[in-house]
Amino acid sequence: MIVYTFDGTMNGLLTAVFDAFAQKEQPERLLSIGDELPLFCDRIYQVTSDEEKAQRVWTGLEKRLPHDAMALISMSWLSELPELNTPLFQYICKVFKQPLEDCKSPIKSISRNFADPDVLAVTQITHKVVRERQRMKQFIRFQKAKDGTYLAVVSPDHNVLPLITAHFQDRFNDQPWLIYDAKRHYGYYYDGNADAIRITFEDEAAVPFNLENGHLDEEVLSADDHLLQDLWRTYFKAICIKERLNPRKQLNDMPRRYWKYLTEKQV
Repeated sequence: MIVYTFDGTMNGLLTAVFDAFAQKEQPERLLSIGDELPLFCDRIYQVTSDEEKAQRVWTGLEKRLPHDAMALISMSWLSELPELNTPLFQYICKVFKQPLEDCKSPIKSISRNFADPDVLAVTQITHKVVRERQRMKQFIRFQKAKDGTYLAVVSPDHNVLPLITAHFQDRFNDQPWLIYDAKRHYGYYYDGNADAIRITFEDEAAVPFNLENGHLDEEVLSADDHLLQDLWRTYFKAICIKERLNPRKQLNDMPRRYWKYLTEKQV
């Protein structure tokens, strides 16, 4: 068994594809550095990320795959799941093994062959990212600071912040807001005018909000935000019909892992 290891980046994965073709071999596994290796390995090759090689592979994919297939590859990567590495690597290799005319065919293209285990695995992981993106749009709860900025803290399973900023920028295009991913330690800030920008904090211990529950510190919280939160909890309770309570359905629609950031679930 030939095993490739890489640095866990997209550039590293694309470089692995380039190196596999350059060395005219097909590794069975692509693992991140530090992952547990299979018991029997004939050869282990460590990939060194190369931006030029990665760009050549990406450009080649753009020539062979339709826009939706390219989007699927990009979105699957945001899952950050280790089980994606090998099927995505194999999927991309299969794209380059196909004749160019077959790649462009809506019938023969490997990107449409969901019976292929690697294509199916990448597609299923992408669906997880899509579901997480939709849930973030539904479950983000903002708090208003004294300076007028709206803050929301999240910890999604997948790295979906880049996929939802356009939605909130369009929806709240005249209001400054910050959505911060406590799990990945970065966020997007929108000032109400230009595009949302990615930000990080040098010292998270000094930020004016609690990363565990998303609460703004009292000294920076807007005076009327407590009232708004109470109104939202009251509304949530008012629309709850006891005779129609279905806890299992609620957990399916609103998984418990999101509750700590939901205003209506706070006491």
